[in-house]
This record gives sequence, C-alpha cells and structure tokens, in this order.
Amino acid sequence: MVMDRRNVLALLAMAGAAGSLGRPAGAAPGPMACNVVLVHGLFADGSCWSDVIARLQAAGLNATAVQNPLTTLDESVASVQRVLARQDGPTVLVGHSFAGMIISEAGIDPKVSALVYVAARAPDAGEDYAALAKTFPTPPASAGIVFDGAYGRLGEAAFLRDFAGDLPEARAKVLYAVQEPFEKSLLAGRTTHAAWRTKPSFYAVSTEDRTIDPDLERFMAKRMGAKTIEVKASHLSLISQPDTIAALILEAAGRS
Repeated sequence: MVMDRRNVLALLAMAGAAGSLGRPAGAAPGPMACNVVLVHGLFADGSCWSDVIARLQAAGLNATAVQNPLTTLDESVASVQRVLARQDGPTVLVGHSFAGMIISEAGIDPKVSALVYVAARAPDAGEDYAALAKTFPTPPASAGIVFDGAYGRLGEAAFLRDFAGDLPEARAKVLYAVQEPFEKSLLAGRTTHAAWRTKPSFYAVSTEDRTIDPDLERFMAKRMGAKTIEVKASHLSLISQPDTIAALILEAAGRS
C-alpha cells in the first residue's frame, strides 16, 4: 500500500529511534581514510564514478571503482571484498543505488572506516527491501525495466527520462549504451549484516529521483542516523553533481 504523507512522516520519526539501536547516537567519525572504494548499482558500470574519482584523486585519495558483476548478491559482495583486501589502511566504502545493499553487507570489514550511500538502498539485516519499497510510491523507472530471459536492463526512454533525467541527452545516451544488464536472481538477495549500525554513515538524497522514491531515501537515511545531505538531482547525482558527492565522501574520509 502506498503511504500518504502523514504516514511517511510517522515512519521517519520511528526510524530515528530505530537507527540508534546497535550503536551510540551521533557516533563519532572514523579515522582519517586514505582509500575510497566505490560500487555501482543497476543499469550502470564502474565508469559512472569517473567524475567523482578525478576529484578524490586530486584531494590525494586512492580511489577504486568496483566492477560489480550484478549476478547474485553474494557474488557482488565478493567483488567488493576482493577490492577491499587490496587496500592499505582505513577505507571509505561508497555505494550508489542497489550497491547500498552491497556496502551494507561488505562494510563490516575492519578496514572500512565509514559508509557513504548515494541515492542508495540501505536495508537492515535480513530485511525484505522490496516489501519496504512498496510502502512508498512506485518510482517511474520501475515501469521501464526490460527483461531478456534472466537478464534485466532499463529501456532507453526510461533511462533518459527517469534514471539520468538531469544529464545532457548525448551523455545520457552514452551511459545507456554501456549499462551492465543484471541477473534477475540478484533482486532476491537479502543482506545478513547492516554495517551502518556500527560504522559512521553518510547519505546523499536525490530530491528529483525517479528511480528510488526520495521519501524512501529520507526514511533509510533517518533510520541509520546518517549525516544526510539533499541534492537537487536525478538518480545520477554522482554524474550530474560530482563536486557535491565528492565533498560528502571527503567528509566521510575526514578530509573536509
């Protein structure tokens, strides 16, 4: 059932209490990080972080984008764990969109000093994210998913309008051309950990998002007790507003 605004506000208030369970309210920032590992979600590949990476490198950070296989949740988490194993020192783990589930699971790694969610899913351990999402308005992009057997992708019209709506059309078409199809089985996965309960967490809400409902993003950010910013952007704030997203990551890394 879709919630009205009053019910959404009530849920947000409840989330503030729930987010404080398992870690102290206002948890102190982690140690200064020297590495950033960035994870992409559905309808994308690792190159979507290129503009953010350039800014992180200019600030002296070692940045690595994971090529998420988008097959199963376990295999996606394993791809992040392999990259984390190569890092030397405290590392900020960043997830966009579906990758929020991945960093919630992989983020328990002791190297991870902070988590950054960019318009991302942020389930609790064992939570049915799809059921949670159904309590908020269905985002327009959902109707644009096309399946070729076991593999899904976003159709061109929905990609340009609902996924990358604030990007120049020519750039959005290039991103559409390189999107990595996802395996349907990926959507059935559930996390077994919620690293945001024990790690300092940051969240960038996209206020013009048509892929994840902005009020759902606010709910998840509030529940985790994250330092939250609101960005007037489509689902792809990491591309349309890389300065803002890089600044949030630098704050999470103790470099602001």
